[in-house]
Amino acid sequence: MATAKKPALKAAVNPKVKAPVAKAVKSATKPAAKKTPVSKTAKAIAKITTSIAKLTERKDKINAEINALRDHRTALKAAPAAAAALVKALKRAANK
Repeated sequence: MATAKKPALKAAVNPKVKAPVAKAVKSATKPAAKKTPVSKTAKAIAKITTSIAKLTERKDKINAEINALRDHRTALKAAPAAAAALVKALKRAANK
């Protein structure tokens, strides 16, 4: 049994040695991406900017809906006036 345990330990040690070498090869082939230091205020400003953009988009959608409803209301108000003018024109034509 003692001989069976030794190869298992060596097998366990070998992958650990190979893993850092593989990482070193990857980092050598790829330039390390440097993270730019970002301050807390810059992060907060970015977060607020995205929130403002979302709110502006919602506001624009609501304004478009309001304008559509106004146009619809105007069309409904104009329809009775047009119908009344048509009725007057028909009465005139009937009287002649």
